[in-house]
Amino acid sequence: MQVAAPPDLKRSLLRHFLAALAYRTQKALRGAPASFARFDAGQRVRTPQDVLRHMTSDLGYARTFFDGGSYEAPLEETMEAEITRFHAMVEDLARHLDAGTPLREISVEQLLQGPLADAMTHAGQLALLRRLAGSPIAPENFTYAAIDPERLGPDQAPPVSPHPVWPERPAAP
Repeated sequence: MQVAAPPDLKRSLLRHFLAALAYRTQKALRGAPASFARFDAGQRVRTPQDVLRHMTSDLGYARTFFDGGSYEAPLEETMEAEITRFHAMVEDLARHLDAGTPLREISVEQLLQGPLADAMTHAGQLALLRRLAGSPIAPENFTYAAIDPERLGPDQAPPVSPHPVWPERPAAP
């Protein structure tokens, strides 16, 4: 028989998840060339800027379960504006968690398995698109990453445990 965790523990874990999402998203974006924002992988795959807009929409949808209404995120003009809006949405969701705002119509588990998990999936897509764009990111062991539930903005910690062997590393010029 499973014992349910107290709601405050669940919210604390969701806040940590949001911090992990912010960390992984910034890892995929940090140091990307300016051309990365509009990189076209072909086959009608979303550009990185479109992926990030979609991630913000996922989180905006999650927010509607706290405050009602609806959320639509039109594409921002620049990748920098998309990044700012994404992190503002992460921080706004965290504020709802911290304030104890009740969820409407769904459980904490459904919030995690739906829009929050979808956003994390797209953080992985950004990392894959970096590789396809010719600007791969170094692998790391995320178990030991410096994820801080208080750090939700674009200023994320550098990798703590990068993998020493990196066969995908771009060749030195």
